[in-house]
Formats: sequence, structure tokens, C-alpha cells
Amino acid sequence: MKNRHFLKLLKLFTIILLVTACSAPDSGYLVYVGTYTGHGSDGIYAYRFNPASGDLSPIGLVAKTDNPSFIAIDFAGRYLYAVNELDSFQNQPTGAISVFEINRKSGKLTFLQQISSLGAAPAHLSLDKSGRYLLVANYNGGNVAVFPIGSNGLLGPHTSLIQNSGSGINPDRQAGPHAHFIQPTNDNKFVMIADLGVDKVFINRLDTLSGKLTPADSGYVKLDPASGPRHIAFSPSGKFVYVLNELSSTITMFIFDSETGAMQTKQTLTTLPENFSGKNSTAEIVVDRKGKFLYVSNRGDNSIALFSINSGDGSLTPVEWFSSGGKTPRNFEIDPTGQWLFAANQDSDNIALFRIDTSSGRLTQISDSTKVSSPVCIRFLETTLR
Repeated sequence: MKNRHFLKLLKLFTIILLVTACSAPDSGYLVYVGTYTGHGSDGIYAYRFNPASGDLSPIGLVAKTDNPSFIAIDFAGRYLYAVNELDSFQNQPTGAISVFEINRKSGKLTFLQQISSLGAAPAHLSLDKSGRYLLVANYNGGNVAVFPIGSNGLLGPHTSLIQNSGSGINPDRQAGPHAHFIQPTNDNKFVMIADLGVDKVFINRLDTLSGKLTPADSGYVKLDPASGPRHIAFSPSGKFVYVLNELSSTITMFIFDSETGAMQTKQTLTTLPENFSGKNSTAEIVVDRKGKFLYVSNRGDNSIALFSINSGDGSLTPVEWFSSGGKTPRNFEIDPTGQWLFAANQDSDNIALFRIDTSSGRLTQISDSTKVSSPVCIRFLETTLR
């Protein structure tokens, strides 16, 4: 009798487990895409992505706004920040930053705020590791700014504004400073600024109490003339820094001293295959989350270059070049599972999806690509799939 009762309970428990498993939501992601508007795009677009199947389904336009070329999401997944890459805002020679609240169920964005970025053509933005500050690099303005983030996601008056100066030897691209990237180091002690116009990476200490940036002991590192440093990637350990040089299509690898902020040059190598001839400029650089591989996008070669990372000294070895699946690959992003790479091909109006072999780092493009006009930046936000 007891055994029969036990078997009934076990059967009931099994049914409950099966029903729960079938009804429970699967883990998935919202994918937000920043674009250049005026060529068929109206702003920021969103998609749902299932990493188990590779399915990417469109939500559509979620925010109408001008030239949201680079976007960032706060760590709690509540707010999205976008540059408005403009040379004029409210009749002033500056671009703007727009703030949106995220509806994680629908993926839609609600506009909250738009303020001056304090410089023309903002090209990059990021959050510090505490989530208390938003940092922006103004390309044509040649400066960077820091804004405090309130509990409601809104930006307060800037706490720091640094104007770069100088020029480079390329008269077309380096007539003045062009701040192209700003991001804190892994430990949040320093902020690195890549300035394409003056061939320097500036290193500043970040005061997380005041939001002030002050030059580190070293101040900056100088890249080769006409390198045009554009973006920077950090190893997970924080010991190695990889600077992507847009104009020379090279990567410069540094050893980083996390106490002083000093950077020691260790290696410079091309991002291009030996048989390439023609014009090329680089755009994005990403280290995978395990620190085993580094990827770079080439505009001209229209490729994603793969490099292996020596775990001991951080040095790079070229492995292979893969077609980006379109023309002029800008930003690309690896999804949080580490299994997929999304490449935004600006001039072919598509996002190409690649499966990553996590043991070798090699890419395999899946058959379909997603159409979106002038895609520039891709960001993921974890959510659920029903």
C-alpha cells in the first residue's frame, strides 16, 4: 500500500517537472543595433536571438533618433545610451547623447533624455565598471566627457571634460585631434582614450567618487606616425592591451602596469592577409571572454581576422581571415554565450551571423543574414524566450 502511494506521488512529481520544463522560458537575448540614419534607417532596431538555435527574429524600429552610431546598455539592463553622431545640436557645434528606458518584455525603448555630448560627432561611449558614469568620445570635437548617471538613468551635468590637441602626418585624417574611443580598464582605475588624429592613447585615472579624469603618471603612449589608433581591447587578466590602428591596419600590443598605468610596447602586426592589395581601414577589435582569441574587422578586405593569444606573454599569432559576409564591416560583437559572432556590414546593409568554434576560434557563417540599413553597432541584453 505504501509502495503504491509512493509510486503515485512519484508519477505526479514527474508530470509536474515535465510541465514546468515545457512552460519555463528559455534563456535568450535582445539584440540592439545602432545605425547611421538617412540611408533607409530611422534609428535603433531590435531583434530577439535564441543562442541554442541561432534564430534571429526582428522586433523592428524601437527608437527613432538621428545617427545612433554607437550604443551602450547599463549593467542592470534598464537603460540604453546612444550617441547621436552629429556636428550640430540645438544650434551648437556639438553632437548629442540620448537616453532610453528598456522594456525587456517587448524590446521597445522609451525616450527619456537628450543632452549635448559637449563635442562634435560623438563616436563612442561606455560606462565605468561601477555603472555610475557614462563616458563619451567626440571624434570631430577631439575631446572626451564624463557624465554621472542618476538612479533613474538620466545624465547629470558633466564631471570631466578633456580637450585633446595636436595633429598627425596624414593631412586628410589627422589635421587635428579625433577622440575615437573611451573605456575604463578592467579594474576601473584608469580610462583609456584612443585619439586617431594625434596617434596617441591617453591614460587617465578615474576618481569614482567625483567622476574626474586626471592624467596617469605616464600620461599617454605614442603610436607610430599615421597609425590612427581607433579602438582598444583588454585581456581578461587586464595585463595586456591591444590597440587597433585604423589608418595603418595594424594591431599594437602592450604590457599594462595596473598600478601606474604605464604601457610597454611589445608587438605590432598587420591585420591583413599577405595577398591583400588595395585600400583598407580597420574598425573593431574584440578579445573573447576566455582570452584565447582576438578578432578584428577589416574594411576593404571585408574580413574578420582571427588571432590566437599566447596565454603567457599576450602575444598574437595570425590564424585565419573570414569574409565578413558583406561590405564594410564596422562593429561586431560576440554574444554572451561565446558561441556566436554578429558582424555589422555597413555598406551592404546586413548583419552576418557566424558560429564560433570555441576550441579553435574559427568562424562559420550560417546561411542567412539579416537585412538592416547602415548597421554600425551591436549590443546584447539577456532576457527570456517564450
